[in-house]
Amino acid sequence: MEIGQGQYPMEKLIRQGAEANIYLGKWFGHPAIFKRRLPKAYRQPNIDAELRRRRTSREASFMAKARGVGVPTPQIYFVDPGNGEIIMQHLSGIRVKDAIHQSIKEGEEEIWSRLGTLTAKLHDNSIVHGDLTTSNLILTETEELVLFDFGLSFHSDRVEDYAVDVHLLKEALTSAHSTLAEEALELVIKAYSQVMGKRRTEILTSKVQEIERRGRYARPD
Repeated sequence: MEIGQGQYPMEKLIRQGAEANIYLGKWFGHPAIFKRRLPKAYRQPNIDAELRRRRTSREASFMAKARGVGVPTPQIYFVDPGNGEIIMQHLSGIRVKDAIHQSIKEGEEEIWSRLGTLTAKLHDNSIVHGDLTTSNLILTETEELVLFDFGLSFHSDRVEDYAVDVHLLKEALTSAHSTLAEEALELVIKAYSQVMGKRRTEILTSKVQEIERRGRYARPD
């Protein structure tokens, strides 16, 4: 019997994505999140199975590595690469994206500062998140900021890759939180600098600006 398909039934689909579905279920009687990468009919079956296996293993690995360098992530309970499934801790809280939309002002500056610190810890340990947005951050009931969805993460020592992480965050802030994006990013960068140092941060922000210029020049008239 496959884990998550009968022995530990999935109770509720809470998010449907292009690559994976997210379910809320039970793991040994405790609430848990089941992330399952579903087979894609348009891919050759052997290739599809290998892609799902590899991506599942990689995501679980990066979650564990991030947690190991002081970046809060959900605790992993079980990984089944063959079925493309990760079972992890269910955290009571609210996505930062939703919290900000609800105009929660108290402690908001602290959120952005902590995000800057978490981002710097990843980069200082050669980890690129790959999808750094407020949709992938949870503010728990105990006020802990937790980062998840490491499906696009990878190792890199290139400033360019770290700059892309920050650039994507900036775009996400501008898109979802336009009225506070500039101030929020300033707080992120300030905290980032406290971990990475002034010179490394200046190089990063310069590279972010370069990426933005490339994007503007690439757009058609």
